[in-house]
Amino acid sequence: MPPNREPARRVSEQRASAPRASRKRAPSPVPPAPVASAAREALEGYLAHLERVRRRSPHTLRNYRADLEGFLSFLAERETPFDEAGRSDGRSYLFALRNASVAEGSVKRIATTMRGFYGWLDSEGVALQNQPGDSMLRLRFPRQTQRLPRFISAEDASKLVDAPDAETPTGLRDRAILEVLYGAGLRVSEAANLDVRDVDLANRQVRVTGKGDKTRISLYGEPARDAIGRYIQDGRPHLVTGAQAALFVNRSGGRLSARSIQSIVRNAGTEAALARPVHPHMLRHSFATHLIEGNADLRIVQHLLGHSSPDTTQVYTSVGHRQRAGVVGEALARARAVERGTPPAAGSAG
Repeated sequence: MPPNREPARRVSEQRASAPRASRKRAPSPVPPAPVASAAREALEGYLAHLERVRRRSPHTLRNYRADLEGFLSFLAERETPFDEAGRSDGRSYLFALRNASVAEGSVKRIATTMRGFYGWLDSEGVALQNQPGDSMLRLRFPRQTQRLPRFISAEDASKLVDAPDAETPTGLRDRAILEVLYGAGLRVSEAANLDVRDVDLANRQVRVTGKGDKTRISLYGEPARDAIGRYIQDGRPHLVTGAQAALFVNRSGGRLSARSIQSIVRNAGTEAALARPVHPHMLRHSFATHLIEGNADLRIVQHLLGHSSPDTTQVYTSVGHRQRAGVVGEALARARAVERGTPPAAGSAG
């Protein structure tokens, strides 16, 4: 006899007929103010220009549209025609975005998009009727909070490099990788793409292909030269198969991937019992920071890192200042403790 399904059916019907008002709903967002037709027409013209003349990708166009629609809606709420908006309006909008906890990188991108839009309007002969001295063309990008790069000490770098087993082919390879990342300041992708022919042991230099396929020569010290030389002589022949050009190869004889190098660095940090996880770019930061701390010329460091602008390299001077400030602070704390006749607190910087 088939089971009685009537109770289950009734429960189902009761749930379906329950008043929906009792269910909690998230409040609907306030719809943005509609963009005026003239502003909409200008926006579509700008996007068409970006697509046909500047050859921007569909993804980029979507971002531009969203950025500008947000600003044009902001102007509509203030009842400000788009062609009368000035720098003060732009700064108010960017300030509102920051108050809404929009990421600083996004705010900077939106500011760039706004300025580009009004620059195009100006080049197209649109009469911008902003107040004198309040042109959107003079909108400045909001200064982005500078994040100082994380690095490890020279002592920890030595522990890290010594972590792999130098008596095995893979251990020799891993030690050479660590020496190249720290001793030459390479990006992980640059290390992965190295070929044997790129290495000049006699002159302690390596030819690197960096971002934008730009080639540079980076230098390294004797520890890196010795580690690379021993790997090429005693480690690589046991790993490579066939006519493989790659310098760093995996157990199958193929080129080692950037992801594998990241794992090698992370595992070496664990083996060395370092206080925090280590990644390849941290070794690059350490390379630059230690050079700056040794009073190396900023432009030389810029070239070794492959930075197109010295502004990018300048951040490492801030790291050096922070380190020196910490050392001075600790010394002052010790001196004050001696004067008071009390031992200084551990890690105190006064």
